[in-house]
Amino acid sequence: MTFVGVDGCKAGWFSVSLNEASWSIAVYPTFRDLWSAFSGARTIFVDIPIGLREGGTEERKCDKGGRRLLGAPRASSVFPAPCRPALDAANYEEASDLNKRWTGRGLSRQSWSIVRKIREVDDFLQTHTEARGIVRECHPELLFWSLNGGKAMKHHKKGQEGYGECLVVLTGCCAQAPLIVEEALRRFWRKDVARDDVVDALAAAVAAYVTQGSPLSIPEIQESDSHGLTMEMVYAPPMPGAR
Repeated sequence: MTFVGVDGCKAGWFSVSLNEASWSIAVYPTFRDLWSAFSGARTIFVDIPIGLREGGTEERKCDKGGRRLLGAPRASSVFPAPCRPALDAANYEEASDLNKRWTGRGLSRQSWSIVRKIREVDDFLQTHTEARGIVRECHPELLFWSLNGGKAMKHHKKGQEGYGECLVVLTGCCAQAPLIVEEALRRFWRKDVARDDVVDALAAAVAAYVTQGSPLSIPEIQESDSHGLTMEMVYAPPMPGAR
């Protein structure tokens, strides 16, 4: 069985796939292309919000639950997902206005920066119902929390200390992690795939592999949006003995 971790990057979607015998890395320009390559995978964990509110003041339960598990200061990395009407905005100001109109909250710049990716996956899952349940939302900080024995990362992963901390955790769960990261950084330009894109996708692949496609999820009781898409964040049980 193949287990895939995915993160959005400037060139499209960066993937790490793992199975018992091998691993692979790739960049796909569209999510549809990625699905064509991995439609036979056991599961695909992707760092992108899936399942959106149409409106209302209630946040997605997975966003609130993820913050509770992480605690300060990492909780701030789980920012509220936009409402679906905001996905069609032409610019940040319009998106923030729409989000405030429908939810009572403006839209963060961080959310706006990935709106195009959110819309791409949302459109894909609405038309490819066979991918539902295979393509599942994750969040890298929650993944590292779980792979690190239920302890949030101390440093921001974009810095050298944070990158080293993440690599130690990943290596403790996957002996091939340093080789995978090294190969990704060698093959792809940073303008196309950032270093944190690599470690986030690898964390997703490792979590998918160690859970064999049966992860824990927030919230425990399934919540779906108006299109039937599950609003959740998946993660591995805190790994005993993780560093």
